[in-house]
This record gives sequence, structure tokens and C-alpha cells, in this order.
Amino acid sequence: MNIVIVNGSPRANSRTKKLNQIILKKHDLKYIDLSEMEIPFFDGTDEQKHNIHVVNWMDAIENAEAVIFTTPEYHGGMSGLLKNATDFLGSKHLKDKPVAIIATAGGGKGGINALNNLRIVLRSLYANVIAKQIVIDPNDFISDESNLSNEIHLSIDEVINQLKKQVNVENMLI
Repeated sequence: MNIVIVNGSPRANSRTKKLNQIILKKHDLKYIDLSEMEIPFFDGTDEQKHNIHVVNWMDAIENAEAVIFTTPEYHGGMSGLLKNATDFLGSKHLKDKPVAIIATAGGGKGGINALNNLRIVLRSLYANVIAKQIVIDPNDFISDESNLSNEIHLSIDEVINQLKKQVNVENMLI
């Protein structure tokens, strides 16, 4: 099954990236790290659609059967890096595609605003964003941020299982 997890943090050593690495140890997913891609600032010009990094990004999302977007919360929203990358996508990339969203939070304010922001953007691209969403707080990490609490692992497993079920249902309908 082609499920892609997207790291939406611009920081090389972020909690969001650590979260993705923990998930990838347990689940067989394809990985896109936006911080390692050279996606230009979206300006809406046709030339950008031919940029190899943009083409690779759009193809990976379009060819995915499901996507998990992960983001930190910056000033009450998703990262600018992730927002910029989603600006290159259209409905053909995400229409009716099962999508999950996960935020990492830096502290007491949570990550719910980043998830709300991301959900709105993805819904405008006609993605089928599942209801279950996860906020990872710093205290959810254990062992020097190299692992997550059992509760969070179970929540992530549940999200991935929901995506797989939706993909299987959609494949049966085709």
C-alpha cells in the first residue's frame, strides 16, 4: 500500500522530524521530508510547474493512495514550508484521497490550531481528511525524544489503520 508521510517542519532536528522517524521504524510508509526538498516559493507561474522538485512533490502526492501530513504549530498555524508545498497541489492530487493530520506542539498551547488550519487547506483540495487527528506534546516523547508513549503509538496505529481501511474500501469500489 502506498501511504506517504510528509514532514512539514523546516527544522533539520525538529520534534516533527523525530516523530516521523519513530513512525517509520514501525510502519512501512514512503517518506517525504519537505525540509530536504528545494521547492521554491509558490508564485503561480507555469515555469514552476516544471521545476524538478515541484514535479517530484506533486507526483508523489498524486500517486499516493493515502497521505499523512505532519507539522509543527507556528503562531497558531501549520508551518510556512508545508503551506507553501500545498499551494503547488490541486484537487487532482488529493481529491477523495484519505488523509491524516498530526501536529507536534511546543508546549501548553497545543497544536490544534495547526491541525484546524491544515484541515481547511486540505479540504479545499477535496482531500478526505479523517476525523481522528493527533497532537504530540513534548511530554509524549520518551527516552530523549527517541520514542513515544504507548498511548501515542496506539493513536498513530489507529490513524494508519483507518487510512488503510479507506484505501481498501475505495479499491473495492473501483
